[in-house]
Amino acid sequence: MTKLIFSFHTHFRLFVIPKTHLRFRTITSKPTHQHDLQLPEIDRTIDSIRSISSNPYFSLLVLCKNIYSLKKIHALFIVHGLTNDLLCQTKLVGLYGLYGHIGNARLVFDQIQNPDFFTCKVMIRWYFMNDLYSEVVEFCNRMKKCLREYDNVVSSIVLKACSELRDIDEGKSVHCQIIKVGSPDSIVLTGLMDMYAKCGDVESSRQVFDGIRDRNVICWTSMIVGFVQNDCAEEGLVLFNRMRDGLVQGNEYTFGSVVTACTKLGALHQGKWVHGYVIKNGIDVNSHLVTALLDMYVKCGAIRDARSIFDELCSIDLVSWTAMIVGYTQNGHPDEALKLFTDQEWAGFFPNSITITSVLSACAQLGNLKFGKSVQCLGIKLGLEDASITNALIDIYSKCHMIGDARYLFDTVSEMDVIAWNSIISGYSLNGSAYEALTLFHRMTEYLWPDSTTLVNVLSACTSLDALQFGSSLHAYAIKGGLSSCNVYVGTSLLNFYAKCGDVQSARKVFDGMGEKNTITWNAMIGGYGMQGDCSGSLELFNEMMKEELEPNDATFIAILSACSHTGMVSEGWKNFDSMCREYNFIPSVKHYVCIVDLLARASRLEEALDFMEAMPIQADVSVYGAFLHGCSLHSRFDLGEVAIRRMIGLHPDDASYYVRIAQLYASDGRWNQVYQVRELMKRSGLRKLAAYSQVEMDIEGFHPTYRVSSGGNLHQTDAGKLPFDMSWITLAKVGLGCFEMSWQT
Repeated sequence: MTKLIFSFHTHFRLFVIPKTHLRFRTITSKPTHQHDLQLPEIDRTIDSIRSISSNPYFSLLVLCKNIYSLKKIHALFIVHGLTNDLLCQTKLVGLYGLYGHIGNARLVFDQIQNPDFFTCKVMIRWYFMNDLYSEVVEFCNRMKKCLREYDNVVSSIVLKACSELRDIDEGKSVHCQIIKVGSPDSIVLTGLMDMYAKCGDVESSRQVFDGIRDRNVICWTSMIVGFVQNDCAEEGLVLFNRMRDGLVQGNEYTFGSVVTACTKLGALHQGKWVHGYVIKNGIDVNSHLVTALLDMYVKCGAIRDARSIFDELCSIDLVSWTAMIVGYTQNGHPDEALKLFTDQEWAGFFPNSITITSVLSACAQLGNLKFGKSVQCLGIKLGLEDASITNALIDIYSKCHMIGDARYLFDTVSEMDVIAWNSIISGYSLNGSAYEALTLFHRMTEYLWPDSTTLVNVLSACTSLDALQFGSSLHAYAIKGGLSSCNVYVGTSLLNFYAKCGDVQSARKVFDGMGEKNTITWNAMIGGYGMQGDCSGSLELFNEMMKEELEPNDATFIAILSACSHTGMVSEGWKNFDSMCREYNFIPSVKHYVCIVDLLARASRLEEALDFMEAMPIQADVSVYGAFLHGCSLHSRFDLGEVAIRRMIGLHPDDASYYVRIAQLYASDGRWNQVYQVRELMKRSGLRKLAAYSQVEMDIEGFHPTYRVSSGGNLHQTDAGKLPFDMSWITLAKVGLGCFEMSWQT
């Protein structure tokens, strides 16, 4: 009995026995019965195979149920020389593509000596169906002999591949082929529009659109999507109105893009109109449109409307569930985000990286490190360990005052992107380690170019250090990068920095030069005037804000009340407090009550302030008593000050700082026996005040020394506070920054 051993591309070994009794099997690691053909027993001769039908090749290939049966039949054909037929080879290419074995499909194709146009189209189609866009382009370039001219199908596929690859050069080449062949259908022209739009050439996309005579809803939608994706939201809305004027009814994708345009413009009113239009006209609402509506309401701050949409959904999927969680997190409702995440109704959803990142951000806002660690473990179990989750973990550890753990996570990141750097810099700044934040910023500039978020975080650190010169250099960088006027967050941080450093004139220049201002910007400038004792400037700016028809928030009134407090304008303060409660229906928070107590205490109306505290509808905390104590110190009312401190100690009996303050109060009143008693009480209780420090920005001929004053009064130089920054990346300002650091113990 003769035996033939044959090696195939798929690494089979076929043992072929005489064709009078033909059997075959594959030698693999899996049981053979899993690979058997779903056919009757194949104990036939080749002659009997040919007698099945007039086309025996297809008679077997059509009966293939899976990749294993296909490989067996393919091996059988190879052994008996049945693969020279072009039609059979094309069918094999198609079947391998159908089962996802594109490599085998290409091996079969490469054995075809003279592939025709149809066979090439089959190969291209399966590359495309498996998202192998680079292979689509490469294959078409190699097969230009048989693809002398693209037809509409091939053109559409190659254009889609160019769109996904953002390969505008290859897309233009296909465009030339289309012009050469002529008679492109609407699908090809829509593909051209999509390709140019996704490659950022929205003008060329518009030219293609204008050349289409019979525009259907897909053409209109593709052009609207192109405008929206390229930050031309207004043009997208204008085109949508033209579409309606042409009596073309949009579909769910059209309205999804229009809603996205409203989101980018912050046009909540127009977005609500679109939502109503969808409901009124019975437009099918799919996941894309629902997500767009949720995103619009979330980003426009209408979180209740977003939840209404979510609750009315007939079928909630992972995308809409995640969108709602993101909305709660971004709008300052972290407790609702965690409630939705842990709701048993959605227990069947497996969160993705966006879900995990948003939940971690919610935990960071709440300071709930325990639950955050549980979410971290869940992400690890699900294999979700991408950069966004790591950055969220750095954020939560930082906000929970575990900066060491945050730094450990940061140091373990293999490829640190700008978001990771921003997270750790922000963490150090939040935890009072402004110097370390600036040191990390210096390291970052060696590897990456800072973005707007970096500038916001570093400016916050400069504000903590009163580092006016260094902050000014960052302002120069912002001007050079075009960020100071076009980015509202950078501009707001800059004016806040100047205001808190005492340079209110520079703050106003930044404010006036900003192209876009939000409520936070106005609040920062109003507060800046207040910090410098210019209450009239604060009130004047507040009136301008009202003329701009901007809605004030609770922070706006805190800034106004604080300004009135610093200048002793009690009547104006009461007037604005009353306006906040009656006209704007705000419920005063603790911070508002602190401002009123401070307003009265600074004006020496201490008894009135004490009565106000007693009548407050909420429990006074240490910040309220602290404001009252400050007024007592200003006006030497040590008796009332003692009342305030004793209540503060009652709230926090283990905090040494309050014992120190009452000792200082007794010392100011000359009651040294009580000072001694307080110190003895602190010793017995094991309470010890942490050393304080002060920093002064200096520049001594380019040298940046740091000094520390010890408890004995000796001055020592140290290198701990040196900032040996290479500021060569800033061309508009030369900065020298040093620190003069002192510490003392009471």
